[in-house]
Amino acid sequence: MEAAKHTILNHEEIQHKIRRIAYQIYEANVDEEEIVIAGISLNGFILAKKIAAVLAEISHIKIVLCEVFLDKRQPLSPVRTSLMVEEYTNKSVVLIDDVLNSGSTLIYGVKHFLDVSLKNFKTAVLVNRNHKKYPVKADFKGISLSTSLREHVNVVFSENEDVAYLE
Repeated sequence: MEAAKHTILNHEEIQHKIRRIAYQIYEANVDEEEIVIAGISLNGFILAKKIAAVLAEISHIKIVLCEVFLDKRQPLSPVRTSLMVEEYTNKSVVLIDDVLNSGSTLIYGVKHFLDVSLKNFKTAVLVNRNHKKYPVKADFKGISLSTSLREHVNVVFSENEDVAYLE
């Protein structure tokens, strides 16, 4: 029997959350000339591109996109990024993922950037679940949910219809 899906964010709500997160990032970096928006592959990077597009629309800040590659099943394996380390050293960085679940993906992404001197570092997620195994928090979040451990949050980005649901 397939688990029932309950929509927690529809397309319009997701667009609103993306815009709000972009404004929060802008407010936190208003004096910066450049921000690195780093998204955890795959969905985190899709979300990062959407947030970066809004940031480019509302601010004068140069936006540099960075894709972060990490093995979610083997988080101790090396983290790679689409940028060279020098391209984000001494810069403001925002690390983005779609869902903060146990915290393992985000914390290993954070760990990668802690090896580099940064000007400012923040995290953002679309959905923040309140079941974390690791002491990591999202500085900017679209929605916070208290869910059971058996429930799963899934975010689907498509060309014209984004949706987040709980199953």
